Amino acid sequence: MSLTLPPAFRTAVLAAVLGSSGGPAVAQIEKPQYGGTLEVGTPYVALSTLTWDAADWNWKFPHDAGQMYEQLFAADLDKSKHKGGRYPFIADGWIPADAVRGELAESWKLKDNPLRVEITLRKGVMFPEKPGVMATRELTAADVVYAYERYDRSPKKLPGFYEHIEKVEAADRYRVIFHFKHYQADWDYKLGWGVQSAIVPKEVFEAGAANWKNANGTGPFALADVVPGTSNTYARNPAYWDKERLGGQLYRIPFVDKVVTRTIKDEATQHAMLRAGKLDLLQVIRWNAADELKKTVPALKWSRYLATNGTFLAMRVDRKPFDDIRVRRALNFAVNKQEIISAYYGGNAELFAYPMSSDYLGYYEPLSAMPDPVKELFGYNPQKAKKLLSEAGYPNGFAFKVQVCSCSPDHLDLLPLVAAYLEQVGVKVEIQPMEYGAFLSAMTTKTHASGYFMVSGRVNPISTLRKSFVSGQTWNPSMWSDPAFDRGIDAVHRERDEEKRQEMLKALNRDILAKAPYLWLPTPYLYSAWWPWVKNYGGELRAAAYRPAPIYARIWIDQDLKKKMGF
Repeated sequence: MSLTLPPAFRTAVLAAVLGSSGGPAVAQIEKPQYGGTLEVGTPYVALSTLTWDAADWNWKFPHDAGQMYEQLFAADLDKSKHKGGRYPFIADGWIPADAVRGELAESWKLKDNPLRVEITLRKGVMFPEKPGVMATRELTAADVVYAYERYDRSPKKLPGFYEHIEKVEAADRYRVIFHFKHYQADWDYKLGWGVQSAIVPKEVFEAGAANWKNANGTGPFALADVVPGTSNTYARNPAYWDKERLGGQLYRIPFVDKVVTRTIKDEATQHAMLRAGKLDLLQVIRWNAADELKKTVPALKWSRYLATNGTFLAMRVDRKPFDDIRVRRALNFAVNKQEIISAYYGGNAELFAYPMSSDYLGYYEPLSAMPDPVKELFGYNPQKAKKLLSEAGYPNGFAFKVQVCSCSPDHLDLLPLVAAYLEQVGVKVEIQPMEYGAFLSAMTTKTHASGYFMVSGRVNPISTLRKSFVSGQTWNPSMWSDPAFDRGIDAVHRERDEEKRQEMLKALNRDILAKAPYLWLPTPYLYSAWWPWVKNYGGELRAAAYRPAPIYARIWIDQDLKKKMGF
């Protein structure tokens, strides 16, 4: 890699090379190359691996271990926009119904009397040999049953997650049957492509799943090395079963020999590594850095996307003063959200995109369609904020602590701005930055402060409301508890008609927005950037919940182009 090239010379070389390399449409008919290493800064580039044990029920497990462990279903990437399809595959846990493909499942069918899902597995899918852990063998229905039962027994299981399942059985070597107590609208997410659906073999659990050296699955890559806090290296699984169709021809995947996912906490270092070609692909870049990179590295290719999680300040409603809706609404009135969009985000944010995303077609309602009690929360009215605080018994305001993760440069910048607005109405904020592990633990053990500044993934149209506002849920930082809301979500889960579910969720969304358990904040746009030698890629981030593995398996590196560009 010729990092010593003068910038002007390198720019000239890049322009000449790109001028002869064709645009992105040409990549679709180029013959793929095998080999090379894909170096990635993922959407979670600042976070290390949190666990290698799926039974820990950690959201990041599919991101780090989905290279090895497959699921029953995944996104059909042939329907991605860069292949002429409808879907960007950006959402953290949302695959539209017509874009679900079988991964380990060859076919499936929902049946009645009794209510059940019957899944037929692909034949010939192999676990590789893992010395000291397991011999090579075929994946069978017993593996699916074992994995489900292991997750169901875990003390870390999300409350109610499998409540709809009566039992799971292996009907024969390749057929699994999930028997339901009642219908569950998002059954395919919960069983097939969600956070908790990796098929980890019994031998790995018995050897110790928490030890990365024991990891072994049927996926496109094997875990080859882990440098804690620095990188994970995944090596190509030569026996992988799946193929990619390009130009009418099928190719075995993965194309690259290795994928390296980097952990880089410092933003400036992330950008420097991208500029230097030490990262082929960086999947999270803030708008201000994107503007600068576009000027200084014009060869990069770009994708802009709305953040897949909502930003908010959660207020604990089980404590004073936030048990009073007047106080919660007052804090919303006190913050000029439109000014945050223009001054802080440079216009690169949406005022109203959480809990529902505008990507959730049929489920999302714009702010203009909301009732007045919701609309006014997104305006700026400090006088009304002071009036409500006075009515609630806080004419001189109050002080409270807000915990924030030091892993998020955006939040470390944004929270002081929010605090400055609140101080204008007499509310003082004590900011407590925390490392991610301690920050997450505080919420999951319900020991977090009265204020908790965070992002939370929307996941999908049901989960975005279920996980954050149903009583007793792990990801419920406001400690919201409303029996009527709980019953509403339960009714949504049991409703088979999607149009009826959409209307039910719209009503629940309006209800929770108006009650303001959070100080609702804008949702920013983010960017992905990659070098032109990264082929068969159009900005997709996830092919199942938090899981990029099927995307990385289909990327190939044009190594000739990379050399021509001086890297």
